[in-house]
Amino acid sequence: MKLFKIVKDNQKSLRIRSTDVSFPLDENTKETLFNMLEYLKLSQDDEFASKNNIRSGVGLAAPQIGINKNMLAMYYYDEKNVLKQYILINPKIVSESVKQAYIPYGEGCLSVDKEHNGYVYRPYKVKVQAYDLLKEKNVEYVFTGFGSMCVQHEIDHLKGILFYDHIDKKDPFKEDPDAIKIQ
Repeated sequence: MKLFKIVKDNQKSLRIRSTDVSFPLDENTKETLFNMLEYLKLSQDDEFASKNNIRSGVGLAAPQIGINKNMLAMYYYDEKNVLKQYILINPKIVSESVKQAYIPYGEGCLSVDKEHNGYVYRPYKVKVQAYDLLKEKNVEYVFTGFGSMCVQHEIDHLKGILFYDHIDKKDPFKEDPDAIKIQ
């Protein structure tokens, strides 16, 4: 397993729009993607993370490891404590709910060391089309709740957008009474 050096938000490369991955996939790309997923799994192991001085993460986009290609990995447990893992290539949000949601304690990011307090409002539900390397086929997923927040955060990375770009600068904790709190 390769321990990646995470690109930090002071690097210009994180603000570049990524390009699509071409098919067929080469072995190097596949290996990188499987390593991204493994990195996330191991980052959630407290002992491993502490020993290797890495932070726990649930999502990792290729620009965060210095590759400006449209690919990402996610590894998390949903609201029902069901393990969800994805390796998505060329993901595109094709529809989203009007209903908004946010994480009350804020979003975090492996590329962002400094705290950025405030609410990040995102659609509660999104439909994403992509190629899933774990299933080795084109897929269409509907993400809700935490999964929706996660996939949108990672797709933002592919567009050169960071989570704190969404925080209202004048009123970072502005309440939207209609938005769903994701715990």
